[in-house]
Amino acid sequence: MLTTHSIFEQMNKLGADKVPFFFMIDFLKEHGEVIPLADLLDDIQFSMHAEKQEISHKDFLFAKHPISYEDYQKQFKVVHDNLMFGNSYLTNLTCATPIKTNLSIEEIYKLTQAKYKLNYKNQFVCFSPEIFVQIKNGKISSYPMKGTIDASIPYAKEIILNDEKEAAEHATIVDLIRNDLSLVSNNVTVTNYRFIDELITNDKTLLQVSSEIVGDLEDDFISQIGTIFDKLLPAGSICGAPKKKTVEIILEAENYNRNFYTGVFGVFDGENVDSAVMIRFIEQENNQLIFKSGGGITAKSECESEFNEMIQKVYVPIY
Repeated sequence: MLTTHSIFEQMNKLGADKVPFFFMIDFLKEHGEVIPLADLLDDIQFSMHAEKQEISHKDFLFAKHPISYEDYQKQFKVVHDNLMFGNSYLTNLTCATPIKTNLSIEEIYKLTQAKYKLNYKNQFVCFSPEIFVQIKNGKISSYPMKGTIDASIPYAKEIILNDEKEAAEHATIVDLIRNDLSLVSNNVTVTNYRFIDELITNDKTLLQVSSEIVGDLEDDFISQIGTIFDKLLPAGSICGAPKKKTVEIILEAENYNRNFYTGVFGVFDGENVDSAVMIRFIEQENNQLIFKSGGGITAKSECESEFNEMIQKVYVPIY
């Protein structure tokens, strides 16, 4: 596994040579994989924008055992105090939830329906709905997701779009991503603001709010793919703003190691790049499956509501 500088150097080199490659980078940009597609072994499986498949339903068990509300309150307080002091405008707080299921990591990978899927050596599986960045025809696009609600709630779409806290959180992330893209591209524009995506899970349907932001890359971007990702990471949607200080707050508040959760993975096909934020994530730790999830906290956030959202995001999209 590569370390910080060699990750991005290898991405630049393979990009300049137009060699298609797979890449995977952890939350703190400390470790990763950059592997030419021709050398990729079967122990790394991934799927990008796959069509929904009719998969025979398998009866499965899925039970979650989240941390106590009291423990969550302590972490929330660290984050909220920093927000009230003005050290951050938005902080993404996440937790590790032990789960029990009769599915293996490989079965979860095969059965889940998601825009992006990754099974890394049966060590962890990701089934993410969130694009990180896409590069196509010299343009770079990002689609941050912020705001989740149970679709079964009457007038759910209107509620989520009119919620002041959710609107403020989304605006903060869009502004952060717009600034991030400005580090690597020109003419950055928000081309679609706060549209709704529908996510079907094993026990409910969720609505999530996204935006589209687009910029123009320099002509030599193909030899600077690693440099671009180095400047953009960690992903703004899963840390917060301002980014550097907010990551410090996250490391203080969270009592576990995210590792590759909330990192990114993707593919360079020789001309273009597609990548995803590694959310909706299950990891094998000491013979125990751990589901990592969380949400954005602002000064207006209520602890109980955020606790419930963190638990709500512990699901598998099998239906």
